[in-house]
Amino acid sequence: MNKLILRALLLTLLLQSSSAYAADTPDKAAKIDGLMLQYANCCLFTGTVLVSDHDKVIFKKGYGLANREWNIPNTPDVKFRLGSITKQFTSMLIIQQVAKGTIKLDGHLSDYLPYYRKDTGSKVAITQLLSHTSGIPSYTDDPKFFADVSRNYYAVDDFVKKFCGGDLEFEPGRKFHYDNSGFFILGAILEHVTGKTYEALLKENILVPLGMNDTGYDHHSDILPKRASGYEQELAEVVNAPYLEMALPFAAGSLYSTVEDLYRWDQALYTEKLVSNDLKQKLFTPNLEHYGYGWDIRSVAAGEPGAGQTMISHGGGINGFNTLEQRLVGDHDLIVIFNNTPGANLGEMAKGIRAILYGQEPAKPKRSLVHDLGVTVVTRGADAAVAQYRELKRTNAQDYDFTEGPLNRLGYMLLEKSRNADAIAIFKLNVEEHPKSGNVYDSLAEAYAKDGQKQQAIANYRKSLELDPKNQNAASKLKELEPK
Repeated sequence: MNKLILRALLLTLLLQSSSAYAADTPDKAAKIDGLMLQYANCCLFTGTVLVSDHDKVIFKKGYGLANREWNIPNTPDVKFRLGSITKQFTSMLIIQQVAKGTIKLDGHLSDYLPYYRKDTGSKVAITQLLSHTSGIPSYTDDPKFFADVSRNYYAVDDFVKKFCGGDLEFEPGRKFHYDNSGFFILGAILEHVTGKTYEALLKENILVPLGMNDTGYDHHSDILPKRASGYEQELAEVVNAPYLEMALPFAAGSLYSTVEDLYRWDQALYTEKLVSNDLKQKLFTPNLEHYGYGWDIRSVAAGEPGAGQTMISHGGGINGFNTLEQRLVGDHDLIVIFNNTPGANLGEMAKGIRAILYGQEPAKPKRSLVHDLGVTVVTRGADAAVAQYRELKRTNAQDYDFTEGPLNRLGYMLLEKSRNADAIAIFKLNVEEHPKSGNVYDSLAEAYAKDGQKQQAIANYRKSLELDPKNQNAASKLKELEPK
């Protein structure tokens, strides 16, 4: 075959492939829209979605309201709080300082924050802060944090001294425990090393170079165009989310962005615009529990859409918002979902989108039990809600989500309102339905403890630890409750 014929053949194949891809794209977009509309109609989803396929944005749209009081709709350029997706930006800033030689991954906390307690700071390495293996207690694990602290302003160093310096829960590097304190400390280290604020570093080193003009540090006082309001599902209604002082999530969770800007971020991560490939790869190298530096890294399980693909992802949750970002790096696919009325299962939504991307039929969305049972608890009591659950499972099993998550969420909503007996009834139902889950026993134990039923709390924490030996919460609670 001469070269001219070969070139013509290759060009024909390329055009055919491009044509097929172009023809396929509207079909995928229509299917994604149909799936998201189902979630908006059945499952409390109000937010924005962006999907890219092989680097090309094939779908972006908003659902529900950015502001319920003014009936302002969500659109792709609406700004949402990111929650813990912030951590990947903090990790990049650290790696950039590693490239400059001002921070060493094997350097210790005390090397960079001289005021930090030496007995623990001299043991904890930067790499352990990045990978949630430091052993430093997370300030958000304190049950009193949201009630007593979360509305108050603290300067960065003052907050570190007061809330991020507890005794180590385990020897650094031995275990994984998700830790907001670690990333708050990383933000403090960045400020001390550079002499600049975290916000200024973020703008200078990431946002401006990438043209991420709709991303930034979320200050409550700022007039921020197209900022979404955050809402929460109460037992029988949707309400405004409680105020949170945004100085407190700091480098662990204080950023806002749009789905469109996260696409710009995604694209930059395939390049060397921000840091060299060899250093960037450290972000995406899994440590304990598949966690790298600010990212979860794992292969998509067999039987799931995109099986075998490496998925680099992270979620976020903060008052009134939850978020999810999934990058399928083999095919350069991206799924970003923001929600300003937390309640919908974003992981299941993303799984359905992946199914569409890979030519499969997505699973039908299942309605959460939280709203329906919550209304019943308020109007007729917990016993009626338990009876309703059993009836729905008997007659509508295909329409509702009967996993442990919705009941657990409902139980905690009741517990937060000090409806301890009602919470115990819901958690007991969850234990009955999911007897092999350590998490449901942990939740029931917490309700018993709050209700003053110490022996019942101990028994259920023990059962939780028996089913899940890695449950650090159960282990620490048992130390507090059991006789010395």
